Amino acid sequence: VAVDWAALLPAATARVELPTYAFDHHPYWLRTSDAATDAASLGQAEADHPLLGAVVQLPQSDGLVFTSRLSLRTHAWLADHRIGGVALVPSAALVELAVRAGDEAGCGELEELLIETPLALPEHGGVRVQVAVGAPAENGARTVEVYSLREDAAEGAGWTRHATGVLSSAPAPRATDFDFAAWPPAGARPVEAGDFYGELSGRGYGYGPAFQGVRALWRRGEELFAEVALTEEQRGGAGAYGLHPALLEAALHVETFGGADTPELRQPLDWNGLVLHAAGASALRVRLAPAGPGAVSVEAADETGGPVLTVDSLALRPVSVEQVGAAAGTAAATSLFEVEWTETAAAGGEPVSWAPVATADDVTALAADGAAAPAVAVLEAVGGSGSALELTSRVLGVVQAWLAGTGLEESRLVVATRGAVPAGESGAVTDPAGSAVWGLVRAAQAENPDRIVLLDTDPAAEDGPDPVLGAALACGEPQVAVRGTTLTVPRLTRAEGRATEAPAVFKPGGTVLITGGTGSLGSLAARRLVSVHGVRHLLLASRRGPQAEGVRELAAELTERGATVSVVACDVSDRAQAEALLASVPAEHPLTGIIHTAGLIDAGVIEALTPERLAGVFPPKVDAVRHLDELTRGLDLDAFVVYSSVSAVFMGAGSGSYAAANAFLDGLMAHRRAAGLPGLSLAWGLWDQTDGMAANTDDLTRNRMNRRGGLRAMTPAEGMELFDASIGAGQALLVPARLDLRAVRADAAAGGGVPHMLRGLVKAGRQQAHTAAAADEGRQLHDRLAALPAPERKKLLLDLVRTQVAAVLGHSGPERVRTDLAFKDAGFDSLTAVELRNRLRDATGLKLPATLVFDYPSPQTLAAHLHDALLPESGDAGAPDVDEARLRHALASVPLARFREAGLMDALVGLIAQADGAPEIGGIDTADEERAIAELDVDDLVHLALGE
Repeated sequence: VAVDWAALLPAATARVELPTYAFDHHPYWLRTSDAATDAASLGQAEADHPLLGAVVQLPQSDGLVFTSRLSLRTHAWLADHRIGGVALVPSAALVELAVRAGDEAGCGELEELLIETPLALPEHGGVRVQVAVGAPAENGARTVEVYSLREDAAEGAGWTRHATGVLSSAPAPRATDFDFAAWPPAGARPVEAGDFYGELSGRGYGYGPAFQGVRALWRRGEELFAEVALTEEQRGGAGAYGLHPALLEAALHVETFGGADTPELRQPLDWNGLVLHAAGASALRVRLAPAGPGAVSVEAADETGGPVLTVDSLALRPVSVEQVGAAAGTAAATSLFEVEWTETAAAGGEPVSWAPVATADDVTALAADGAAAPAVAVLEAVGGSGSALELTSRVLGVVQAWLAGTGLEESRLVVATRGAVPAGESGAVTDPAGSAVWGLVRAAQAENPDRIVLLDTDPAAEDGPDPVLGAALACGEPQVAVRGTTLTVPRLTRAEGRATEAPAVFKPGGTVLITGGTGSLGSLAARRLVSVHGVRHLLLASRRGPQAEGVRELAAELTERGATVSVVACDVSDRAQAEALLASVPAEHPLTGIIHTAGLIDAGVIEALTPERLAGVFPPKVDAVRHLDELTRGLDLDAFVVYSSVSAVFMGAGSGSYAAANAFLDGLMAHRRAAGLPGLSLAWGLWDQTDGMAANTDDLTRNRMNRRGGLRAMTPAEGMELFDASIGAGQALLVPARLDLRAVRADAAAGGGVPHMLRGLVKAGRQQAHTAAAADEGRQLHDRLAALPAPERKKLLLDLVRTQVAAVLGHSGPERVRTDLAFKDAGFDSLTAVELRNRLRDATGLKLPATLVFDYPSPQTLAAHLHDALLPESGDAGAPDVDEARLRHALASVPLARFREAGLMDALVGLIAQADGAPEIGGIDTADEERAIAELDVDDLVHLALGE
């Protein structure tokens, strides 16, 4: 069809020149690796089955092991099989695995198969599956077992057995007496199915399109008949299966028809005498008949009446929601952690000479000594009569001076507290102000590796850090606590076995106070307390109170659920207001619980923090909880729960003030529990929310936290499940967070480092040996550069910068990094700037400031700075290797319109105005501009060309 574009588009007023270079193409599909990864290349045999990858014959036993990986991404149709909302591998699939294993072993009958535990698939990631076939017995029979292990399971976690059975090598020929060719069978009455799958959905069976295979139903006495078929999408792959699990599962749905009077969920768990007569069916004629109490026999034929499957007996048994949830590895089972203080061996422990520092001025004086700087400086940070804010502010000043001081890069600052962490058997914290210091310094350690060590000494000891300093430094850990003569280090571990599900925590009739109760997290907690924990009296406090957005709807919803709700405007960080709030609780419904969710985030790297910024974050956390603690010590509370943050434990880079405030809460709750009072701090991970404090977490931050520590966002439903599991656990600190540690494990396997806090979950790999070339990349970079011509030196450094920028921003490769784009325009913030600084410091060995990307705002200028720093004697990094006259001529030949289009005219005019005798800005005409270009020196021309 001819289109008259001139009639549709406005008249052209000018023509735009297209770039002369080829358009940029970037492939988004993964490129196939040249490395062989098929089963044969790995010394295994192909399993030739969609649900299995490889098979290995065991030489010592003549057994077989089949391996596979299942996930909702690789086997998307499995997502259509849900029980109680959880994606389960259907029992028919486990039968299919056992039948395929029997074929390989020469066993044609599945004599029996008992499903012991449902095999659930996670919404993200996958599970490893093994099918183990035992050695043949005297009669030729073999055992068969199906196991799985989640990819995100903890190190050392055991495999779960889901099914066990027996394969027979000599099945008796079984020709069904039923004539499937005469179809429908004589005397069978059609049954109106109605909304068959809709009814099943209402009972908890979530069968999606792939499993909705029932096409017609008939009944004759106690017999049921049906036609079932695969969907068009699944039909094409039916030939690869013995019997497609979705088809066999659909055949079993017939047995549940009309079972509304049996509300429990039932699944086919006991199979006996199963023989597959023909493979690859895409449609079946099915007959189900009674085969004893609670069991049926199953016969199936293809569309011509030929036999496909016979099952002597099959029993469907109840499966509880709890069983399904446990199999799924619910949030409570997989995303609840605690911090364990693990004993570590003290290596050496020789006395260490050290210098005391108490203020930033002390550090400045040490740095001024230059070569006389000590190897270790110690800052004792123990709370006394002053506040947590005063102590943390003093430590902040010392840490900032330490990181900024020249000449201290090879020294270590030890921040020594006493009784600030719950190490030792008692788990007591005697100095919550010191706990805040730990939160701040943990953030500083994350931003500046290997510069600072945290040491917590025994509160029972009076001789300070000196006796244990050598041993603490010798163990090589960044965080150490000493109790008696034992050194312990913190490790994040799963809190399995300690959490209870929705316990009865709150006494009936009492009032629960939720501070921050009108915010997103407070609202979630309020709904949960009413709907799950039976709380009927709520006091919601926030600074805006009844004026908060959405509070009327929240109160109405909670009231409709049977709760009495009071909403109050109160700043709990003000002691008088907090006291008045508690006094407002009616005597007939006394205060029995506190849930503190309020807080304020102020992101910023350690170098950018100030005492004033700390003072802005501390009140809603530190002051508010301290007031509530002091004012309720005489009350009989069922629960005192505070919302803390994972940043206080690890991953605190860029949130030093917030980490410090939350660490105070962690310490105060341990202090309360040691005194016999209720206290629980929940150090929450990332929330998948777009409002409240979670709104300050952008995609770049989420991606960085995932790459560095495996931290992923949790949904509100997952978070509340973790709340239920935590609230009655009897712990002072729990970490509810979704961790996906696959990337951390892969990095460890490749010889990379594992964050110390995660070494209880991921084993540190063996360090990789360095080749001479690898050493050149780091320690001998200077020598490599010195041996190269100037243009190649600059290219090497620019490639280095682009590679590190790509790693920080999560790009696929350095080619995605523009050399002239300002870092701020590429998405850098203060934290990513620090991360890039750390990477370049490791790669170059240079001492680089945290403000590096702000001082040198593009990859090009940064590479030039690195050149000058590495090879100051060359003196040729500032200007490109071009003839000055040629450059001047080339720039003078460019029309001024091009400079205006490129946004360089303002810079050009500014340079001209700085020249001797130049016209005033605003009074330059085109001729003046063109003449002035020829008068600029080469440095000005280069800066102009770079857009500086």
